[in-house]
Amino acid sequence: MGKPNFSDEFKRDAVAQIIERGYPVAEVSERLGVSQHSLYAWKRQLAKVVSGDASKDAEIRQLKRELARVTEERDILKNGRGLARLCAVETGRAMLRRRRVAAVRLLVA
Repeated sequence: MGKPNFSDEFKRDAVAQIIERGYPVAEVSERLGVSQHSLYAWKRQLAKVVSGDASKDAEIRQLKRELARVTEERDILKNGRGLARLCAVETGRAMLRRRRVAAVRLLVA
């Protein structure tokens, strides 16, 4: 007698009864005619798939943060005063760099 071949959907539904609905493994096993060992194996297998989704979720959160930052920068640049403020900050940084270079030249000379 061969090994029964269950669809992925059947496996997901069986595991959902255990995880989401809280039914005992023995009860689900008896009701569906599947061994408890198979249910535990399917549960482990689906947990690996879900952990892959977790990395995608983390990437999505990171991309949303980056999008919010870029959107804020765009809004600042759209606003005239924001542009002036941004230019002032950049000009100040450039002035600090020139002062550092001049100070190093004085020390070396």
